[in-house]
Amino acid sequence: MTTVVIIVAVVLVAALALLLARSRGTGGRGLRRRFGPEYDRTVARHDGDTKAAEHELSERVKLHGSLTERPLRPEAREAYARRWAEVQEQFIDSPRDAVVEADALLAQLARDRGFPGGDSFEEQTAALSVHHAEQVDGYRRVHTAVRGQGGTEEMRKALIESRALFDVLLADAPGEPDRTDQTDRHETKGSAAA
Repeated sequence: MTTVVIIVAVVLVAALALLLARSRGTGGRGLRRRFGPEYDRTVARHDGDTKAAEHELSERVKLHGSLTERPLRPEAREAYARRWAEVQEQFIDSPRDAVVEADALLAQLARDRGFPGGDSFEEQTAALSVHHAEQVDGYRRVHTAVRGQGGTEEMRKALIESRALFDVLLADAPGEPDRTDQTDRHETKGSAAA
């Protein structure tokens, strides 16, 4: 009888240890893997408090993890690609106006793909970070450039970095770069999108 109790206790302890190990996988390491640079950015925003940052990132996953991106119709995809090309051309003569237009274009494209829109840039970027953590910071830089007094070089860098998010949102499937705009990218080597 004592042997059976000991075996049951050992099995319960092993099961508990396995459960704890799995729950940690969705925490720190799992969040770091999922969010990449967004994880580090969030930890820095919380002054190094990883527990607070991981709580915030976990909440983002709970709120936006089940979001399904809506596909774009081909004509909408073409219109977005055309508008982005116009933004790039506009940058040469009017960098600030181009950055303002890029910010608005990214917000609209994100809404059309099913991400939250409306009044809250923070809510939209939180949702985008769950699905496109590698690219969302470029959008933040453009949004910041619209409000700041940065020079042309800062605006150019922000526009270049925001192109990564534009490409993944424009793509046919999440994580797949857009194939319809490859020639445009090669033609503008000397401009903002090079």
